Order: sequence, then structure tokens, then C-alpha cells
Amino acid sequence: MFQSLSEKLENAFRKFKNKGKLTESDVKAGMREIKLALLEADVNFKVVKDFVNSVSARAVGTEVLESLLPAQQIVKIVNEELTALMGGTQSKLTISSKPPTVVMMVGLQGAGKTTHAGKLAGMYKKQGKHPLLVACDVYRPAAIKQLEIVGEKLGIPVFTLGDKVSPVKIAEEGLKYAKQKGYDMVFIDTAGRLHIDEALMQELQNIKSKVEPTEILLTVDAMIGQDAVNVAKTFDELLDVTGVILTKLDGDTRGGAALSIRQVTGKPIKFIGVGEKLDAIEPFHPDRMASRILGMGDVLSLIEKAEQAYDEKKAMELEKKIRESTFTLDDYLDQFAQIKGMGSLESLAAMMPGVKPGALKDAKIDEKAIARTEAIIKSMTKREREKPDILNASRKKRIAAGSGTTVEEVNKLLKQFEQTRALMKQFADPKKMAKLGRRGMKMPF
Repeated sequence: MFQSLSEKLENAFRKFKNKGKLTESDVKAGMREIKLALLEADVNFKVVKDFVNSVSARAVGTEVLESLLPAQQIVKIVNEELTALMGGTQSKLTISSKPPTVVMMVGLQGAGKTTHAGKLAGMYKKQGKHPLLVACDVYRPAAIKQLEIVGEKLGIPVFTLGDKVSPVKIAEEGLKYAKQKGYDMVFIDTAGRLHIDEALMQELQNIKSKVEPTEILLTVDAMIGQDAVNVAKTFDELLDVTGVILTKLDGDTRGGAALSIRQVTGKPIKFIGVGEKLDAIEPFHPDRMASRILGMGDVLSLIEKAEQAYDEKKAMELEKKIRESTFTLDDYLDQFAQIKGMGSLESLAAMMPGVKPGALKDAKIDEKAIARTEAIIKSMTKREREKPDILNASRKKRIAAGSGTTVEEVNKLLKQFEQTRALMKQFADPKKMAKLGRRGMKMPF
């Protein structure tokens, strides 16, 4: 995400860092680099022009030219202007005071509309809401089935009348059903087209007039760059969308769409899709995104991810087991589940201050190694997981056969578990805590 732009901006800032004091000509040369970086990132030309003018106007003022650390001042100004460019503050989804909140999902085919309808519903389900998905895409083959599969994975019901009923009728009946059954959020998955056409827009306008949605969210593929901005502009003119979901942002190293949409359409980016998994969606925070682009990290989002993966009840149980030295292989398995819930190392690294985007692009959690660990532990009996000391040669051979691994891999896992348990004992003894910094433990990922 934004890797190319981040690197080019960093190169531009070097022009300032090499000088103790800056002149107006220094600022002008640096701004030229920033302008080129933004244009190469596929940011809208008018947006780039206005942005550079705003930064330049502030950069040639006394706060920079008379500063002891002018380079830092310019980075601060660019950070503030980037934040303003993307909307300034987070724009949250409007929740209706009279349930249900109706969210109408619109966009071109292939942008990820159906998947993100499910992702959003899943996000709000975790927050205590009672969502319903409504399948109104009757044109794309298997669109209804896709939504049903997504709904099943998330444990969210899908309302459908099949593909022979008009989408307008399905939306109306879906809303009635939601009110009857007490659903407090309704996500309407509408049909997309490969391009904008009159029939598509008329149908969407008809659905809008019948269900009177609380929000109309436009799903836009960040990978199509400037075309994403043009799509957003057209949909907004015809439907008056309330916000944008920018998908596939994890695959877009340039970031032009994210930096242009708000400025061109006046409509906020409310959510971003950052991966294929059904929990790979984040609320969009302009200030945090600006920090990520400039390599300053995004500590708040990192903390939020950790909190989502963190199970307080399990943590309290683990703390007790650490104190009592009763940490088992089942507990060991739970820790892997929580690590997996945090996402890829690359996505987490992008949120850490000072870590360059893409620095850990090849540092992946080894899913296969974790799967082997899970298979080995699940091939043990309950008593073996609680008391691994009883694992003799014949038991290990049985476990290896049952998990599709080798005895060597079983032994390796047991050794890693013992290292972990030894470390846990260190935690249980405050006197030994100081030695932890000098200890190391190899994890199998």
C-alpha cells in the first residue's frame, strides 16, 4: 500500500534534510520532486497542483525558513496537508435513529461489492449489531450464491427471492423482512456492470427511491487509478453517494485514487479493503493514512488490530496458567490462533513508525508451518496435550502418522513448546524478568 509513493516522497524530503537552512529556491526544488511523486502515483493533476500550492505557500513562510529544523517542519506540513486532502477526520457510517440502518452498496462489476457488503456486515456484527444481507444482483451468474457463501461464513442471513424477481422488488421485500424480524442493519448488494450505463443507473435510482437508504456506499477498485475517480464522480452525480469503500488498496502501491477521490467528488472514503479475508476491512482515518504514507507508522490502528485479536477471558486464564506453571499444548495452539488473527507481518510492519512500506514484504507468517503445528497437536489425545512428558517413541510415531508429518517434526514442535514453557516460567518469577532481554526463542513462522 503506497510503497512507490512513500519511497518517492522520502527521496524528495532528502533534498531538505541535507541543508541546515532553507531558501525559497530550495523549497521550490523540493516541491518539484513532491509534485512528480504525486503525479507518478496517479493522483489527479488538479489535486496535485492545489496540494503543491498549499504546501509551498506554507513552506516558504517563517515557520520553515526560520526554523532550526526546517526539514522536519516541511514533513509536518506535508503530513497535515495530506490529511486535509483525504478528508481531515474520519467519516463514520451513519446509524439510523430509527432502525434498520439501510446501506445500499453500489459500484462497477469486479470492484468487490458483494464481498465488501459481507465484510461490512461482519464488522458491525462484531460490534453487537444484527445485520441482514439482501441479494439484489440478479444478473451476474452466481452473484446470489456468492453472497450466500459469504453470509454463511460470517453467520449472517441472506434475504433472496432468486434471480427471476426484479431487484427493486427484492430490495423492498428485504427491507420489510428486516423490519418484521428485528434486524437493525440491512446491506443491499446491488448489481454492477462492466461499465456505467443508463439502465444500471435507472435501476439503482429506483431502488434508492423505494428503500430510502441511510447510506449509499460506492465500492471502487483502487487498482484502476484515475478511472476510480471518474467512476466515483459519475455515480455521485446520479445517485448522490454518501461515501466510498476503496477496495484492493493492499495491491495498489501508488495510491492515486485514495488521494484524489475526496477532493474531486467531495465525498469521504469511509472504509478501505486491505486483503482477501472477510475481516480485511478497516475504517478510513485520513490522519493515520497520511502517517503511513510518510513512513511515520500507524500505532493506533496497530493497537486496534491487537485488541480485536485479543481475547480477555483467555488472557486471564493464560496469566493464571503462567503463574501456576500449567501451560499446555492446547494453550500453545491458542497463541497461534491469536497471532494469525493479527494479519500478515507486512501489514503490521506498515503500521510501525520508521519501518518502510514493503520492508517485510517477504516476511510472511508461514501458514503451512502453523497448519502442521495444529495438525500435530490435534493428533494427540487430551492427556498427551496436557502432559507431553508421556510422549514416548511409539506415541510420537502415531501422532506423526495421524498428522501427516514426521517424527522429526513432532520432536521439533515439542522442543519449541518446552522453550516457550521455560520462558513462561521466567514470567512467573519477577526476579528473572530482567534476564528476558538476553533470551531468545525461535517460533515456527
